[in-house]
Amino acid sequence: MDLAVLAGHLVMYPTGLLPERDQERDTVRAHPPVLLLHGFVDNRSTFAVLRRSLHHHGWTQVQALNYSPLIGDIRTAAELLGRHVEEICAQSGRRRVDIVGHSLGGLIARYYVQCLGGDRRIRTLVTLGTPHAGTRAVPALAPHPIIRQMRPGSDVLTELAGPAPSCRTRFVAFWSDLDQLMIPVEAAQLVHPDLPAENVKVSGVGHLALPVHGSVVAEIRRTLAGTGPVRSAIEAA
Repeated sequence: MDLAVLAGHLVMYPTGLLPERDQERDTVRAHPPVLLLHGFVDNRSTFAVLRRSLHHHGWTQVQALNYSPLIGDIRTAAELLGRHVEEICAQSGRRRVDIVGHSLGGLIARYYVQCLGGDRRIRTLVTLGTPHAGTRAVPALAPHPIIRQMRPGSDVLTELAGPAPSCRTRFVAFWSDLDQLMIPVEAAQLVHPDLPAENVKVSGVGHLALPVHGSVVAEIRRTLAGTGPVRSAIEAA
């Protein structure tokens, strides 16, 4: 399935390089704005399915942020994310937004929330295949600075493991038992004594398919809508 997703994503990839369309101001709808944050060397096209699903089910404010892997530092990317969140709040008239981050995107968002005061702005952070505990996958890319920051024991992950008292953001981490880029696969779980985190195990879905699989997309919608407790596991195979 991941090969099929990769083939489709390669076709869609150029569309993710186009400028983001302006969002209309909407302070009436119940749903806060949603910001989608892609993974390493990807772009907003990875969220085409999720974005369409959210729009179809009543989310009127959905944006996807492109960032360059040439930034080379999770902290710098988190600072840029913070500026974009402030712009969304100003444009939408909302005080808080939700974020869905795939892979590295989830780690950037977590750093913003946990270390840069982003919990003031982020209501819910959903992560998909994010290396919260670090991953040893793709050793050939280890020299890249941002890949080093995703390794177990890195300075960034050590900082994130530190105290985070009174964090106001709710975390939901989706992790897959077939995630080829998480070694071990449990690395995508978020376990921290100070963070209100829930982990959702997804069975039978690879790393690239997490943002597009129907069962995962439906559970993301339910999570953002707050309609009942999050499921602890999804049999998506």
